[in-house]
Amino acid sequence: MKILIADDHELFRDGLRHVLDQLGGPLTIVEASDFPQAVAAVEREPDIDIVLLDLSMPGMPWNEGLPRLKELLPEGTPVIVLSASDDRRHVLQAVNLGAAGFIPKTSSSRVMLSALKLVLSGGVYLPPALLEQGTMQGDGMGPMASEHAVSFLTPRQREVLALLGQGKSNKEIARVLQLAEGTVKLHVTAILKALNVNNRTRAVVAASQLGLTTPDSSQLGR
Repeated sequence: MKILIADDHELFRDGLRHVLDQLGGPLTIVEASDFPQAVAAVEREPDIDIVLLDLSMPGMPWNEGLPRLKELLPEGTPVIVLSASDDRRHVLQAVNLGAAGFIPKTSSSRVMLSALKLVLSGGVYLPPALLEQGTMQGDGMGPMASEHAVSFLTPRQREVLALLGQGKSNKEIARVLQLAEGTVKLHVTAILKALNVNNRTRAVVAASQLGLTTPDSSQLGR
């Protein structure tokens, strides 16, 4: 597995390397200390599996750097924001721009590893505190998800949405609901369309906005 760590603090990159060693298996780490270096790394290394990105890096505004990286990466390659900032607006704007999740730098190594494994399996991780009901309005997420939109979902699709809201991957949802993974993918596509969102991370936020689920933080204790 090849991981790009993009952070302008060398000490943090070194510490993160030690955490990532615990993932197991062959691991190649690519490093960048600013946005231009991150862009160059993605252009040079087309087989990067996941990007761990600090928003506060020199070289270009993060709301330009993140979309640029997403444009260059193969479709489906997750970009996870790692940040010391607790500015919810910035986090949710990053989700809008295609981030697959957000892990605070204050997280323990156990939480960070579990969150990374979740995202690598196709799930989504956002801190439970970020998804507390009633915190999303005015946070740059665009129009609030509406009950009207959800009314177009079938009962099964609502079940899938609730599990999406817990950050679960398609494989995990298929196991819980005893469905084929391909069927889950079809449901997810229909849910994204109904909620007028373009990725499952935003669907997680929408599920929380609608009070359909409580984030399942228990999975981070595995």
